[in-house]
Amino acid sequence: MTDISNMDPQDPNQQLKKVEEMGPHFLMTENMEYSEEQLQEIRLGMEEGLTVSIYSRPEFNWMQMEQIRMGLKDKVDVSAYADASYSYETMKQIRLSLYSSIDLSPYLDRGFENDELEEIRIALEEGIPIDRWLTGDMYAQQIHEIRMGLYEEVDVSVYARDSYNWMQMREIRLGLEKRLKVSAYANCLFNHWQMEEIRLGLEAGLDVSGYAKLIYSSTDMKGMRQELLRGKTTKTKITDRAELNIDSLRKKEFVISVEDNGNKAYAYLPWVPGNFVTEEDIHNDLAARGIIFGVDDEAISDMIKMRRMNEKVLIAQGTPAKKGKDGWFEFFVRLDLPRIPAPLPDGGVDYVNIEAFEMVEEGEKIALYHPAEKGQDGKNIFGEVIHANNGLEKNRMKGEGFLIAEDGVTYISRMNGKFEYLNGRIIISNMIIVREDVTAVTGRLEVDGSVYVVGSVYSGGYIKATGDIIVEHNVEAAKLSAGGNIMIKKGSCSKHDCFIEADGEVSGSFFEAATINAGGNVKANYIMNSNINTMGRVIVSGSKGVLLGGRICAVRGVDTFNLGNSSHIRTVLEVGKNEIYEGEQAKFAQMRDHILSELTVLEEGWNKVLKNHSGNLEQTEEALKKLNVAIVAKDNELAELDTKISRLAGMTDQDMRAPVCVRGNAREGSVVVINNIKYMLPSDVNRIIFKLRNKNVVMVKL
Repeated sequence: MTDISNMDPQDPNQQLKKVEEMGPHFLMTENMEYSEEQLQEIRLGMEEGLTVSIYSRPEFNWMQMEQIRMGLKDKVDVSAYADASYSYETMKQIRLSLYSSIDLSPYLDRGFENDELEEIRIALEEGIPIDRWLTGDMYAQQIHEIRMGLYEEVDVSVYARDSYNWMQMREIRLGLEKRLKVSAYANCLFNHWQMEEIRLGLEAGLDVSGYAKLIYSSTDMKGMRQELLRGKTTKTKITDRAELNIDSLRKKEFVISVEDNGNKAYAYLPWVPGNFVTEEDIHNDLAARGIIFGVDDEAISDMIKMRRMNEKVLIAQGTPAKKGKDGWFEFFVRLDLPRIPAPLPDGGVDYVNIEAFEMVEEGEKIALYHPAEKGQDGKNIFGEVIHANNGLEKNRMKGEGFLIAEDGVTYISRMNGKFEYLNGRIIISNMIIVREDVTAVTGRLEVDGSVYVVGSVYSGGYIKATGDIIVEHNVEAAKLSAGGNIMIKKGSCSKHDCFIEADGEVSGSFFEAATINAGGNVKANYIMNSNINTMGRVIVSGSKGVLLGGRICAVRGVDTFNLGNSSHIRTVLEVGKNEIYEGEQAKFAQMRDHILSELTVLEEGWNKVLKNHSGNLEQTEEALKKLNVAIVAKDNELAELDTKISRLAGMTDQDMRAPVCVRGNAREGSVVVINNIKYMLPSDVNRIIFKLRNKNVVMVKL
């Protein structure tokens, strides 16, 4: 009997051949340890060239095998979850967390699994600080409610307790989101149905104190709430119809029907010989039914006088309740500026005509909040009040660079600067507008904020900004340094004496003989003879776009239409774990050592205070409090740094699926280096992805 787990993992063709030789029926009869589904997962792994020995063990069910196979295929460290004691759902969450460089092991140690891990993973991916609210007894739905509350920025401390079930948590969260006084029902002794009735009453603006009591069931509460909604209006009832004078010599046949939940009444007069109905008959019947509001006397008179027989006629209509308008923000600046440049006919990008930002002035009104409006109560045909819900208020906008006036609704800019509205937040940052060309004569321009140059930056020009730099025209032999992004609309051309540095993204129509260092992506319609170092990706757009000459070091890869040219100018692409990546790792390691040394000093200080305190408890406690604050701050700093280190480690693995993509022609002589493994094109090729496979650079057709 062939043992699949002992086959050579480095020779997938050999493995597949053995399986094919055995055949599914042989394996099912000769090796009853494996089900057909398990064998299918093993076959798929062999066909994909994976090391199937990691999961080709009978103790893994086929769903667990699938999760391990998918992890191997995506090149993540499956050893973190290749454990048969984990359910397939737990395996799935660990695998997905590895893509985002998130460590779920502390939560596994605390006993969380399956759907609970999914909620925790999503929270960590969204940067939500959920740890402090988790207890070992919580289950997935409870964690979900806490996560949603933190996402909506409500005070989850009100309900983040395992004494509440998830449905109770939900009712409290919904109340907090609508800024209700949830203390009226935030009691774990209320069941969630009772909580819902109290919440609905608060939303309707009712005084719930009369029924928000444990002695009332949810059914009782619902009845009391509806009674409060109806108010004290009573309807007139006339039940004694014996007093009606009916002429025995004449027929009086008609039908009055009530529809639309008591909001409309219709009359119908059938054609019957001798049928004689008067307006008084209709009015008497309406009164007998208690229909006292919205009666249309003209419609009744017209129906009788015009003898509108066999026709359904609307004779009474209530007034519908109108929900109040929700609160809304009126903006006095443009929010619809395109964040992405428009495409050109050839697939390139129009950097020249993009409006990159909106400017505001100090004291300028940028937004006005219009509060929610009260609803207008209605009334049905029985005279009962139909309660209208008030509009919902919006939370105050968050951000920086603005203030809220004393009226509480007017948002005013605190400075002259650039306005941005990102993810529901207002960001106003300082921006200097230079309405002339920047040259050596202009001098060094250093700005705490952003810079917008209306002209060009020529030889000797120098700009340094903590924010963005935007140049309307060209950049030649100059130096630009930005803490944010740099955009050069018409591009940069020099003789290797143009230096561009940005912590964010660098973009422009073209870059020729430029030296660029960027923390984010570098984008252009063509790049020639330039040296680029970026933690992001280099993207060259358009069917005429070309990446030609120079040296490109891009940790997250390269995406270009054409690479090199027919003259075989040497073009070198280094992606993945290159010298920039290693430099960043070394910098993080140095920062970590520094933080650890500071923590050691603080902890020594703590021990010294405890050891040498003179009996003055108040003084000792004050010193320990200060040291504790400093230690917690350093612990948080260390945790944030470890998150960055983890993201850096996982960054290249995620981008190695298509590290170098050439959508047009890749010319002979171009050099591609992936994770320090070098490959030189021996001939021209087109529509190719360069990637690593078995520690070799290979080409795969797009």
